[in-house]
Amino acid sequence: MTSNLSIRPVTTEAEYKDFLYMPWRVYKDTPNWSAPLWSEHVKFFDAKKNPELKHLDLQKFIAYRGDQPVGTIVAFVNRAYNEFYNENTGWFGQFELLNDPEVGAALLGTAEDWLRGKGVNKIMGPATYSTNSEIGLLIKGHDTPSMILMPYHQPYYQGFVEGCGYTKSMDLFAWWVDAKKLQDTGILDRVARLAEKLVKRKHFTVRTVRMNDWNNEIGHVKRLYNQAWTKNWGFIPMNDDEIAVLAAGMKDMIDPNIVVVVEVDSVPVAFAVPLPDLNVPMRAAKMKAGENEILQLIRLLWNWKVVGKIDRVRVWGMGILEEYRGTGVDALMYYEMLKRGLARGYKNIEMSWILENNDMMNRAIQNFGGEIYKTYRVYEKVV
Repeated sequence: MTSNLSIRPVTTEAEYKDFLYMPWRVYKDTPNWSAPLWSEHVKFFDAKKNPELKHLDLQKFIAYRGDQPVGTIVAFVNRAYNEFYNENTGWFGQFELLNDPEVGAALLGTAEDWLRGKGVNKIMGPATYSTNSEIGLLIKGHDTPSMILMPYHQPYYQGFVEGCGYTKSMDLFAWWVDAKKLQDTGILDRVARLAEKLVKRKHFTVRTVRMNDWNNEIGHVKRLYNQAWTKNWGFIPMNDDEIAVLAAGMKDMIDPNIVVVVEVDSVPVAFAVPLPDLNVPMRAAKMKAGENEILQLIRLLWNWKVVGKIDRVRVWGMGILEEYRGTGVDALMYYEMLKRGLARGYKNIEMSWILENNDMMNRAIQNFGGEIYKTYRVYEKVV
């Protein structure tokens, strides 16, 4: 194609504005995409407000046809990742564009050139910016709405990425569990009997999160997460600043009645954090790019009232100390979440994301009647 296509590093305020606005251009007619709060979207790319950016070498790029923005990408080196794995890997992310393969190839090629200049020997993505934030390209499940804190992508992205020589590194699954069906079919009753035996035999105790002891609770989550996930593919330990920012955002999202903590001798050994799917009122509120934060919050609360009780949750985080795996504590947590969730009016659960090679967790969810309804893929390419 002969065109007036250009790829520019984002250097001016006008280019940065076009960069931030791009998802609204790409998904304007896509009902299953959930627009974020504008203030949160901006903060995500601001190194002063997003501590994860402090250990990245990053460059934003934007594609123009003439004077019209048509796509974006970020290229970055995650120093924390490379230090943890003793690798020399680069990444791409924020790959958002109109349905134009020339633009896709040009954006990926530009990101690759920039990363080669940084001396990397492999490129992975998409990620913005790691397994601790957004990662993976949606390759299955475009026909269902995105859940809270999960990305959504246009179906044509997969062909653009694979057409540029990227191959699968890892798939991440999103499982769908119909909690009401489990209750109606008697599966929940059978798991309840198993849970009761586990509590007696293993001396587990189960409680919900203590909102009046929030800082200590976050300390428990940090310890459990950084220990439980350390052998998982792509894991990077979260530092205190990252945990603090995450916790501040989570505090207003959670329903404390369904957050589960399992203890042995009063010491937490496992946790599970389901989040009510705020994307439901967010989609109804139709968040606009560049809109005032107060106006957006008012419209969100109004639409939340109109939508009514959110009846679906996403299990955002779950961690079990290694020495307690295989004891049935995972089934105990699933049961407690389901029991408490049903009592609160939640009928459906997304378990996401789960690594494709996490056989223990995938089997457990399947035994609960779950089905994989979305798949996200992380790609890699040797350079």
